[in-house]
Amino acid sequence: MSDKNNIPYKIYLEENEMPKAWYNVRADMKNKPAPLLNPGTLQPMTAQELSGVFCEELVRQELDDDTAYIPIPEEIRDFYRMYRPSPLVRAYCLEKALGTPAKIYYKFEGNNTSGSHKLNSAIAQAYYAKQQGLKGVTTETGAGQWGTALSMACAYLGLDCKVYMVKVSYEQKPFRREVMRTYGASVTPSPSAETEIGKKILAEHPGTTGSLGCAISEAVEAATSTPGYRYVLGSVLNQVLLHQSVIGLEAKAALDKYGVKPDIIIGCAGGGSNLGGLISPFMGEKLRGEADYRFIAVEPASCSSLTRGKFVYDFCDTGMVCPLAKMYTLGSGFIPSPNHAGGLRYHGMSAILSQLYHDGLMEAVSVEQTAVFRAAEQFARVEGILPAPESSHAIRVAIDEALKCKETGEEKTILFGLTGTGYFDMVAYEKFHNGEMTDHIPTDEELQAGFDGIPKFPGNEI
Repeated sequence: MSDKNNIPYKIYLEENEMPKAWYNVRADMKNKPAPLLNPGTLQPMTAQELSGVFCEELVRQELDDDTAYIPIPEEIRDFYRMYRPSPLVRAYCLEKALGTPAKIYYKFEGNNTSGSHKLNSAIAQAYYAKQQGLKGVTTETGAGQWGTALSMACAYLGLDCKVYMVKVSYEQKPFRREVMRTYGASVTPSPSAETEIGKKILAEHPGTTGSLGCAISEAVEAATSTPGYRYVLGSVLNQVLLHQSVIGLEAKAALDKYGVKPDIIIGCAGGGSNLGGLISPFMGEKLRGEADYRFIAVEPASCSSLTRGKFVYDFCDTGMVCPLAKMYTLGSGFIPSPNHAGGLRYHGMSAILSQLYHDGLMEAVSVEQTAVFRAAEQFARVEGILPAPESSHAIRVAIDEALKCKETGEEKTILFGLTGTGYFDMVAYEKFHNGEMTDHIPTDEELQAGFDGIPKFPGNEI
């Protein structure tokens, strides 16, 4: 702990050091993410087509591949001040417990009632809906962090909020559901009989525990069939990664204050929002040739789109009503096992991250959930924070990399994203402690069933 005299345990920026603009990594990408396609015409989606589903300003952000910095409206920055800047923590206690020469930092995004990083984009999307004069928004949520964040943002701005929550999480996390209802949101387990798509999915998959793809379909149908509503999404989309860049911008500013340059940057990956936000400014430096970093995406072995998926155009949702996105995907019909990292149970990956991974600029690994919870428990006991299962995927690989440094004697600097807290995940912790948690890794045959549903057209062969 020799650094503790010059590097504090927690590094806080001043409020006036918060980012005043989001960073758009697409501006520095040589190979831009492929455009969204209209599933009917197979042509790139136009702003006019997208505006029937999303808010107009968010459509502009979604399609903007060239503007490097997009100003954050003052009203959004005022809201950010309630919980930002978030701390960058030097994990001295974890380093000591591991006996590693590695230096470990984590950006902690759980210090708000939503318990995660999701609020960074929720307030932005709700703000633009309010500016457009809309009555409300619809969305999906997996573990519940996104739904909670959006319900908070909508309550603050006086918008109606309707959430379709993945059924397995709805049942596993009743208190997360009640937080959303406390903030005024209506919460429906998905798939449901409320929508035509929900009825269809229930008929085809009786007793299904649901997936993010199912919930997205229902939320989109509800938005497009209700006047004065639009759909908002908590991950995957370009606009979401843009808003989440505040995580990486703050982390980089805090590290720069002490002249620290990370060697390895690690984040959990479901749809890609927190990982994309954390790595964005560092990836920008790599793309511009100004610095080099090793980026690692960590996904669950039960739903590993990067490490086992196909890089093709696919539907973003199970009901096949959304545009086609070129991404690493397991197939929109793939329904993962009901693991306890609900926020990572998505069949695809952000188009931005998919392109970066495809270009060899980022690595990916998958981990089993029992190993993840061992890391979560180890981290909680020494660092004093009970981590969310999603975040614990990043913790697992950060520990693994630190132990490699112990073997080699290398003093590498590791940065990872601690995306949220796990206080609503106690059912999962209980199953782990009782020895009831199992690991499910899909067989090649199970994955093939999902791949078989990927749309087939010239140039989209798998």
